[in-house]
Amino acid sequence: MTAAGPASASASAEPSSSASEAEVVFTRRGQLGEIALNRPRAINALTHGMVTLIRKQLDEWAAAPDVASVVLVGRGERGLCAGGDIVSLYNDATTGDGRASLSFWADEYALNAAIARFPKPYVALMDGIVLGGGIGLSAHGSHRIVTERSKLGLPETGIGFIPDVGATWLLSHAPGRLGTHLALTAGTVGAGDAIEVGLADSYVPSERLPDLLVALEETDADAAIALFSMSPPDSELAAERGWIDAAYAADTVPGILAELRADSANEKALSTASTIERKSPIAVAVSLESLARAAALPDLESALEQEFRVSANALTSHDFAEGVRAQVIDKDRNPQWEPRSASEVDRAQIDAYFAAAT
Repeated sequence: MTAAGPASASASAEPSSSASEAEVVFTRRGQLGEIALNRPRAINALTHGMVTLIRKQLDEWAAAPDVASVVLVGRGERGLCAGGDIVSLYNDATTGDGRASLSFWADEYALNAAIARFPKPYVALMDGIVLGGGIGLSAHGSHRIVTERSKLGLPETGIGFIPDVGATWLLSHAPGRLGTHLALTAGTVGAGDAIEVGLADSYVPSERLPDLLVALEETDADAAIALFSMSPPDSELAAERGWIDAAYAADTVPGILAELRADSANEKALSTASTIERKSPIAVAVSLESLARAAALPDLESALEQEFRVSANALTSHDFAEGVRAQVIDKDRNPQWEPRSASEVDRAQIDAYFAAAT
């Protein structure tokens, strides 16, 4: 079981639902407030209702003098959170008017900002799969813990979308060009790389998480984590910084692809170029531009405002609906992107994503 073990299954903050039925279960454990995402069959994919519940509970616990810290965990064996409810977004993009998606993102991004400025320790147990919206719920916390089971990623460019939930802010401040590499490839990283990139802080073996939760009930968050943390695995990305930084220094996607292929003996770079070319060309280009712009912004909130505009425009794009269709709906894994290649994406198409949605 992931971080929310059997001891977590107590009363929900939603009195109208049992703990087993509620999408989020809130539990007081001594001085600790526990948020347990409770959609294990969907790897705790985030719904609008979950966002609303979490925000309300965080506001209450922020003001509660007997709550010293908060912990975020995920129910089930597979992971903390596989991201947002992509099918709902797809349905809104293809048959709705977009209002539901825009409302969801407005509240989700506000929650991301609230987590970042939460006045007490916010401990995220990033055990197992943590993707997209799951990054937004965890990586803005003050104490971000990964395990040997952690698989963190931002898969957006593979479905014609662009990293959001404050990820452009986080990745634009990663060492060198590692954040750009992760965003454009839609890659997944383990514990060592997650810490290197700046998405996590501490490494705790998964078998120690139940004991950590018990310690957090009575102990200061820093002290409790120090009791159970260990040296993380080596970062593979850190060892590849040389060619990654050199290739992604180019300011266009065609330029990056050319740099990745400049050394025919570097198999990892060549493979990376092929990976990027399989993603949505417009999403990759907009992601590159989003990170560049986020790096120049003053704070997370400004980046989230930019992401909202980009997400709103992505919702009405060809590639988002096509990407979700190919990867999630029909699962033929054969998206027909428009434009079809990085060389066909022009500046006006990129800039259009940053305009206020109409």
